[in-house]
Amino acid sequence: MKKILLLVALLIGLKQVFAYDKLPRTIITTDGEIDDVDTFIRMLLYSNEYKVEGLVYSSSMWHYKGDGKGTLFTSEMPMTKAMYGKKTDLRWAGVQWIQDLLEAYKKVYPNLKLNSKNYPTPAYLMSLVKVGNIDFEGEMDKITDGSEWIKAKLLDADPEPIYLQAWGGTNTIARALKSIEDEYSKKSDWEKLKEKISHKAIIYTILDQDLTYKNYIGIHWPKVLTFYNSIQFAAFAYPWKKKVPPSMQSYFEGPYMSSKIILNHGALLDMYYSYGDGKKQVGDPEHIHGDLSKIKNTQWGSFNQYDFISEGDSPAFLQLVDIGLDNLAHPNYGGWGGRFVKSTENPYRYEDGPRSGDFNMETGKVDNNFPQTRWLKAIQEDLAARADWCIKPFSQCNHAPEISVKEGTSINAIAGQKIYLHLDGYDPDKNSIQFKAWCYPEAGSSKTDIVLNNKLASFAIPVTATKGETFHFIIEGNDNGSPNLTRYKRVIVTVI
Repeated sequence: MKKILLLVALLIGLKQVFAYDKLPRTIITTDGEIDDVDTFIRMLLYSNEYKVEGLVYSSSMWHYKGDGKGTLFTSEMPMTKAMYGKKTDLRWAGVQWIQDLLEAYKKVYPNLKLNSKNYPTPAYLMSLVKVGNIDFEGEMDKITDGSEWIKAKLLDADPEPIYLQAWGGTNTIARALKSIEDEYSKKSDWEKLKEKISHKAIIYTILDQDLTYKNYIGIHWPKVLTFYNSIQFAAFAYPWKKKVPPSMQSYFEGPYMSSKIILNHGALLDMYYSYGDGKKQVGDPEHIHGDLSKIKNTQWGSFNQYDFISEGDSPAFLQLVDIGLDNLAHPNYGGWGGRFVKSTENPYRYEDGPRSGDFNMETGKVDNNFPQTRWLKAIQEDLAARADWCIKPFSQCNHAPEISVKEGTSINAIAGQKIYLHLDGYDPDKNSIQFKAWCYPEAGSSKTDIVLNNKLASFAIPVTATKGETFHFIIEGNDNGSPNLTRYKRVIVTVI
């Protein structure tokens, strides 16, 4: 019996290792703004969903250290050039805040591990912290520990893609690619290696926060797949009150944020920045958000204590979380990281904007932010559940359900055909699951109504449908636990 139990335990352990090995690889570069801190905290709570392989300090148009010699620098970006003029350094928070957050993560790690075996150890994450190119905005001349770390990962034997998140500028990523080019471009197998790296490196960047993508990466590495989020991130950033639909704003306001996420949820969330919390980031004189006297009538609206400030970079890692929407392989499908369409100038670049807008049911108009905002209630509830994971054992927490469709998620059909989908789900906490089903026309090429009766969904392909048209149907499974958690299946029907 002991041998059998040992074998079972070994098989379970192998299954967990195998599952973890299949998670997407990622390296994070960050400029240390207060919204990067909050993004980093959420990222750590999701670090069981991907393999973190680098945590790299970098700079941006908003934050840089300076060279320590008093050198004056003028931004290449029109906005910050006009705002700051010549500076020796700018709003630099230093290179210790990541380690401080990891020390707080260390305190909640034992509890997180009770809720998911995939959480990486604090010691492992600490080993990933590197300092990249931080002296000035866009500085990519120096070879740094951070750039060399990214370079080594891109050159390693693991063929799986590495998702390079740029929460600030892309300069440290650019330096890594430049170092590869400098070392190998004169060798006979350069074109083969360049093709390999171009397929391995995938960049998710929030805006252009320096010009290194435009001036170097896009020119020298045009086949590096890039997700460019220039609009949709705003729903997670400082202007959220102007972007988030009114029906969802309560999930970002003080009563929800304080009770469900920030207060009494352990050491890590104690470090989360919110409006009126009395906190002040060292090195950034523009961090006034914690002062209650200064958060009324701001350019983004009036705020109350514990209101959400910003996590403008969170879409970059939410893109990696497998919630059943298949958006990572298909950025045009849409998911928690937003929805993107292929650039008309570069087929390897996906971007947001007017061509990627979704119809907003609340306003009755196409909304360029709605590909992100439509998921926000589920995203915030999911974070609230993970906040509980920091302080409670598995039995006292809620965990997301698993959704299934008997007919599968890829179906061929003919015009006029009636199709039935049999839905089911499993909830690890024995909660009941309520299903929803809706058509997502912007992700496909056509739309039709879908009817749901308990666990049976049905729809008819229009008789006017033509060969090659696609219909995307989103199946939502919402459990009745607290917080309420949601997972999905995307069913794609192709007309043949």
